[in-house]
Amino acid sequence: MQTKIYAFLLFICVSAAALAQQIQSPAQFLGYTLGSQFTPHHRIVAYAQYLAQNSKNLKLVQYGTTNENRPLYLAFIASDENIGRLEDIRQNNLKLAGMLPGGGQTNGPAVLWLSYNVHGNESSSSEASMQMLYDLLNPSNTQTKEWLKNTVVILDPCLNPDGRERYINFYNSVRGNQPDPNPQSREHMEPWPGGRINHYYFDLNRDWAWQTQKEVQARLVYYNQWLPQVHVDYHEQSYNAPYYFAPAAEPMHKDITAWQREFQVLIGKNNAKYFDAKGWTYFTKEEFDLLYPSYGDTYPIYSGAIGMTFEQGGSGAGGLAVITRSGDTLTLADRILHHSTTGLSTLEMVSGHAQKLLTEYKKYFDANRANPPGDYKAYVVKNDNEDKMAKLAAMLARNAITYSFGNNKDASGFNYFSNKTEGFHIGPNDMVINAAQPKAVLLNVLMEQKTFMTDSNTYDITAWALPYAYGLKTYGVTSPVAGGSNAAHTQPTAARPAISNAYAYVLPWKSLADVRFLADLQKAHIKVRYAEKPFEAAGKKFDAGTLIIARAGNSADYDRTVTDIAIRNNRNLTALTTGFVDKGADFGSGDVHYLKQPRVMLLCGETTNATSVGEVWHYFDQQINYPVSLVKLTDLNRVKLSDFDVIIMPDGNYNEPPVEKLQGWIRDGGKLIALGDAVTALAGRNGFGVKRKEDKKDDKADAKNKYAAIKSFDERSHEAIRGSVPGAIYKINIDNSHPLGFGYPKYYYTIKLDDTVYDFLGDDGWNVGTIKKDGYVAGFVGQQAKVKIADGMLLGVQSMGRGSVVYIVDDPLFRSFWENGKLLFGNAVFMVGN
Repeated sequence: MQTKIYAFLLFICVSAAALAQQIQSPAQFLGYTLGSQFTPHHRIVAYAQYLAQNSKNLKLVQYGTTNENRPLYLAFIASDENIGRLEDIRQNNLKLAGMLPGGGQTNGPAVLWLSYNVHGNESSSSEASMQMLYDLLNPSNTQTKEWLKNTVVILDPCLNPDGRERYINFYNSVRGNQPDPNPQSREHMEPWPGGRINHYYFDLNRDWAWQTQKEVQARLVYYNQWLPQVHVDYHEQSYNAPYYFAPAAEPMHKDITAWQREFQVLIGKNNAKYFDAKGWTYFTKEEFDLLYPSYGDTYPIYSGAIGMTFEQGGSGAGGLAVITRSGDTLTLADRILHHSTTGLSTLEMVSGHAQKLLTEYKKYFDANRANPPGDYKAYVVKNDNEDKMAKLAAMLARNAITYSFGNNKDASGFNYFSNKTEGFHIGPNDMVINAAQPKAVLLNVLMEQKTFMTDSNTYDITAWALPYAYGLKTYGVTSPVAGGSNAAHTQPTAARPAISNAYAYVLPWKSLADVRFLADLQKAHIKVRYAEKPFEAAGKKFDAGTLIIARAGNSADYDRTVTDIAIRNNRNLTALTTGFVDKGADFGSGDVHYLKQPRVMLLCGETTNATSVGEVWHYFDQQINYPVSLVKLTDLNRVKLSDFDVIIMPDGNYNEPPVEKLQGWIRDGGKLIALGDAVTALAGRNGFGVKRKEDKKDDKADAKNKYAAIKSFDERSHEAIRGSVPGAIYKINIDNSHPLGFGYPKYYYTIKLDDTVYDFLGDDGWNVGTIKKDGYVAGFVGQQAKVKIADGMLLGVQSMGRGSVVYIVDDPLFRSFWENGKLLFGNAVFMVGN
């Protein structure tokens, strides 16, 4: 009898344990089948939290929050043997990479990192992430259990929750009881600005290296603490496109190793095996290349991983169901299944090649430290601007790229700015970056002046070299350079001026940090002026644009307020006891101008480029903390324009810009800043002096090439790029005596995204930034486009009545990583017209 009771109790205990090990599927937890509706972000988070509470094989870590305060999570999934030793596995990765001492072991588990929903309206991927989590943790799934013995999976279910929620809220607000698959119905017509982008309208898949957005900054802390062997970034494309997976297209950067290419092929073939079995269509080796360093596939590749992009048809126009060009109906459930399949297929291959992955990973980083790629073994960045140097140092540190500072020695190297090899001195505050380090490949890619391309038909920009992006003179040196101190000498530390009751405080105008300082002063109602011309005082030389904060007209607590704001902004002020200068104009001169506090409007809405709007919005809101009012273009007729001093027209497609209303406001003293294609919208219109440069017709050349119009259909894509400019760097001449050019030398490096150039402005305008035929520096430019980009205006200011129009043809805030353009934009807002 006792034996029977014991057996019964044992049965109960075993049954209870078995039940305890079961976890709910997404459908059981959510109450609906995946694909039947979109899952809000908070429910995705709730499911991940539920799994973490009910499975011993998952560790959930919050790594940050979005701008709209949504949480960002990483899920770490491992076998029973590995879940408790995640820190050991992480440290082993860093030892293999040479980031930590000890060498590391190549017989441990490989690390696979899966990233979902970086573009918010590519929404099937976050749905698939829940299915993937369940498949990995389901105790009855013996296959994934086996694969997890050799693999640790790090899964980010949603990189862009703000964009995803924008899209899902739109879709749910317009759908009926049943989805309408007709692609012309409104549920397939996503309104401006769309869900692809984050809160500030940034494309987070272009921000991996630059890390300008808080979501990316938070994620890359963890990424660089782990440095996985394989990374997959999940996307969606046009709903008419088949599934895309690796291997990637050309051009591939020359630093991509043979093994990285080979494993992409292995992954692709395994994915194809499963897709072939189901009869699903797919393509490889087309469209999605591996060049631009700030993608979710290239950044991991340049950091030692096998980086890949997987693209499912669907995107914002996909909805829950859509009829494709072929007449088939593509459903959200289909899209989830395809993504889930490639996820498991990739895990299978990582598990089966874990030791090879770790061995090649170690070889990759060993080679980086012993024989770094590229023409130069070291870079020396001259500290000509402490603020820009501090920005560069912070960016390198976020990417785990090490540097030191100067050794007071002479050296010889290639000058990025003069394009010549020349001698120079390494000062104690100059940055020294030796190439022999774990992140050598990423460093080379970010610093190389001209990127070699096997194919010019690329998906994104082709030039991004940091010396030009930051405007810092840099030398490439062919041998290692012994650095000095590792302590950062890059950020100025403000000290309270020794002289109290000063007549005036002055500050040179050199960087974005000075723009932020001015913005803070104006918000505190401190009156500020600027010097139109250079002057000398107290034994120092000050350039045009120098800020003058005089006691006259300011309040009684002027000294304390000004110095407190200076210390908060790390600005070192010079206190002067007199307005009588040694050379130049005294502070009461007509060459010293009062800076009015501008009330700024930023146009937005359907005809504007959302990313351009976002760059400007982020500039004001996050970088200089200055108020800006976003106004839809369609609401402009209802707005009292006299309440604003500055109106910014971002890049966009302005079919009918409100020219007459804007002209009246400008003539009354307003300032219009036109960016990118907004300049095109104003070109040739009555009252606006800007005209697009006409193409020169060469009749002789036409006569010689009577058959030039006959082209091969097979070469149509390459023919098209003859007139393209996929992100190239040009050097332009700057009139730095004009307020738009304050703080710059006689030149500026611009990133051009098209071949647009304008005729020189006439007598009522100033050609502040001009380009000559020899302005090309780096990046791909089609031959037809290269001929056009010469002898014209790219930065100009036109007077109109009591106001002015600022024309900025190229984007000075490009993806917010073009640091050297931020002062230029600040000049346009605060300096011009005062």
